Amino acid sequence: MENIKNEIVEAIKKYSTIIIHRHINPDPDAIGSQVGLQQLIKHSYPSKEVYVVGEEVGSLLFISKMEVIPDKVYKGALVIVCDTSSTSRISDSRYTNGDMLIKIDHHPEYERFGDLSWVDPSYSSASEMLVDLFLNFPEDFKINKEAAKAFYAGIISDTGRFLNGNTSPRTLKTVSLLRTYNFQPERIHNLLNTKTKNSSRLQKDILMSFKVTDKGVAYFIMTKELLNKYGVDRVEASNLVNTLSSIKGNKIWAFFIEYPTEIRVRIRSRNIPISSIARQFNGGGHSFAAGATIHSWEEVDHIIEALNQVCPK
Repeated sequence: MENIKNEIVEAIKKYSTIIIHRHINPDPDAIGSQVGLQQLIKHSYPSKEVYVVGEEVGSLLFISKMEVIPDKVYKGALVIVCDTSSTSRISDSRYTNGDMLIKIDHHPEYERFGDLSWVDPSYSSASEMLVDLFLNFPEDFKINKEAAKAFYAGIISDTGRFLNGNTSPRTLKTVSLLRTYNFQPERIHNLLNTKTKNSSRLQKDILMSFKVTDKGVAYFIMTKELLNKYGVDRVEASNLVNTLSSIKGNKIWAFFIEYPTEIRVRIRSRNIPISSIARQFNGGGHSFAAGATIHSWEEVDHIIEALNQVCPK
């Protein structure tokens, strides 16, 4: 593992153009790790051209905007993909157009890709991985306020504000370091916790209408008609998945969100491994936080039954 870290650092030092990707439908860790890495490299090596690409999410613009670059920029460039377990989920298909490809991810590895691949599920987030990596090379890299802000947003999001089981002493040590930079962490907490009026109304509907099996699997179906009714986009709706987390008796909870050509599933649990179920339905993720994709409402029953099977009696 140490050899991989050294090789990643040497590659970053070698290339003058670096393009950073992450997964589709990004969460704060996807964008936080991507932007944090960009800002750290630019701060340490001002002469390098470093770009972040992929679709934008309005609610996460406070971390950073994405950049639009022409195809020619990829020629001779280093490409780094953060927080993405499989190639099918990489945002912007041009990630193969560079000279070298590096994968940095904290999800369990089910698809290996890249010339270099550093995957370590012991970390809470890709953001934590990157902070830890560059702390080992203080002569070559320096964190600044912009990088600290982005990494912090990624870590507190993927740890559920430190409520999830993936928060380790190393995580807290990393956060303690980041908070020495003057980036107003309370503002990030406020922005991540803020909901629109429409989102709050949808949340009330979720609490009034969700279903739960006798095994403790709670679920809610978000059709496009429901999203249109409340005027809430799919990203904002999917972020409400933990609405069902604090209800007594709910052991696993899932959202089924209708997209134009598929139904995306967000699954969370209370210390019950669910990633194997997600993999059965074109997905994956962490032990207690995963996602899947189905293509018909009939498949909802199959997922619910599979989740029932892993619930303890």
